[in-house]
Amino acid sequence: MRKLDLDARDRAILRHLQEDGGITNADLADKVNLSPSACLRRVKMLEEAGLIKGTVLLLEEEAVGLPGAAFVFVTLDQQGRQSLDTFEQEVAKHPEILECYLLAGTADYLLRIAFADTGDFERIHRNVVTALPGVSRVQSTLALRTVKKTTALPI
Repeated sequence: MRKLDLDARDRAILRHLQEDGGITNADLADKVNLSPSACLRRVKMLEEAGLIKGTVLLLEEEAVGLPGAAFVFVTLDQQGRQSLDTFEQEVAKHPEILECYLLAGTADYLLRIAFADTGDFERIHRNVVTALPGVSRVQSTLALRTVKKTTALPI
């Protein structure tokens, strides 16, 4: 990704696209006070610079039957490069694991897991999380309610 100096319009474009990735170019241009062709050029430049990774559709968790969220701290029995790589490659294979972060601290990883109900979480815990390679300790925290959730970066 090349370094890019963003002006106020570029930031406005990025904010609007984070709110609604499916916005038409004409509507986006109108919101940021540009002609459609100038707006499209800027969006293409932002994509080429690597600021825009892609466009996704966000689903409502309850509507698709996955209202539960768990945050799981995982400690591995070894922290060598091979152990970490093997763990990470295996995590990528499981769609229930929505996010995985390598941590500095007492645990090695933090996972965010989506689940349908407590029975489903027990299945995921038993058959997925504790079966991941190198896992020596797991500590789970279940979310009671989502207070704030966003994918938008503060730009």
